[in-house]
Amino acid sequence: MYVDPEVGQGGHDMISQDEPIFTIGMAAKILEVHQRTLRNYEESGLVRPARRGKWRYYSMRDIKWIECLREMIHSHGISINAVKKLLAYTPCWNIVDCPFEKRQRCSAFFSNTLVPNKVVRLKPVPQRKKKHVVNV
Repeated sequence: MYVDPEVGQGGHDMISQDEPIFTIGMAAKILEVHQRTLRNYEESGLVRPARRGKWRYYSMRDIKWIECLREMIHSHGISINAVKKLLAYTPCWNIVDCPFEKRQRCSAFFSNTLVPNKVVRLKPVPQRKKKHVVNV
């Protein structure tokens, strides 16, 4: 069992934020969504629950990410496809302007998986001077 550093050293063993312990039914109940909604997010590639056989298990970090995802979709009107495209270029906190206090609790803010790779800008190819050929 892992002691979560966010909880502190109170002498109690806490389960890690990354430990997949919630079945899809439990996660749906926590999030107040239908199980099909979670399957849709998985099929869209927006969440990847741990799999044990045919069972899906979600971590607390997954639950927090799905809450953020649902805020983007429902509060800000961003479609699932648009979220996928936007996340390919920028982290979620650049899409939804969330306060820094909320970002400090956000798992995506500290996760390297949502931070895009450095964008390498290509330098324009210098144009070659055209030779003027004069036919005589």
